[in-house]
Amino acid sequence: MRTALITGGSGGIGKACAHRLVVAGYDVILTARREEPLRAAARETGARYVVADASEPEAFQPAVDAADRLDLVVHASGVLGGTYARKQTFAQWRTTISANLDSCFVVTSAALPRMTAGSRFVFVSSSAAHEPMRARTAYSASKAGMNAFAAALAQEVDRDGINVHVVTPGPVETEMLQDVPFEMYAIRAADVAEAVAWLDTLDPSVDLPEIRLHAVTRGPSARAPVVPLEAQRRAGK
Repeated sequence: MRTALITGGSGGIGKACAHRLVVAGYDVILTARREEPLRAAARETGARYVVADASEPEAFQPAVDAADRLDLVVHASGVLGGTYARKQTFAQWRTTISANLDSCFVVTSAALPRMTAGSRFVFVSSSAAHEPMRARTAYSASKAGMNAFAAALAQEVDRDGINVHVVTPGPVETEMLQDVPFEMYAIRAADVAEAVAWLDTLDPSVDLPEIRLHAVTRGPSARAPVVPLEAQRRAGK
């Protein structure tokens, strides 16, 4: 049985990954900062859980200590924070960078001692890494930094037989999306989870640095666009 550690496990993509991996027979450890939603997600998916802050080394260590060996680490935690650079405070900037980019180092540093040949990292990024978002300078920078971190890490751990992947989705139907002020086409968290699970079926000799996922916007396969709560509010609905 393979053991998977998933950050951001209390909801959204993290919880969807837990559900998919538990069904596939993994021993899954979910982590997040808030215990109540994390406990509920663990109960719903059949995973174990450990309350841990992925942006703080000492606060994250208990999550890693819950397993003797880590075969798969899915770093799915993060925040859609920040605003226009001219309006943003340094504290707002630091909050977003810490949650989305500092956490990459914290999780990696803690997990590596428990990973061996055949283990792999999957970092869940965002299309903002390649197409920066207006008014989201901190978020865009943090996700671009995540992708660069993963690419550099891959060159460091390949000698150990550890694979590193980035899954870069466009908009995903999660709670995070509800603050966006316009409608958009989005994929489901379960779609991202399928990609993550598939990556861990690859032979370790196969290198696949990044997968990009976007919603189909035309034709019979296109779903209806999502209208976030903030977009509805601005439209007076």
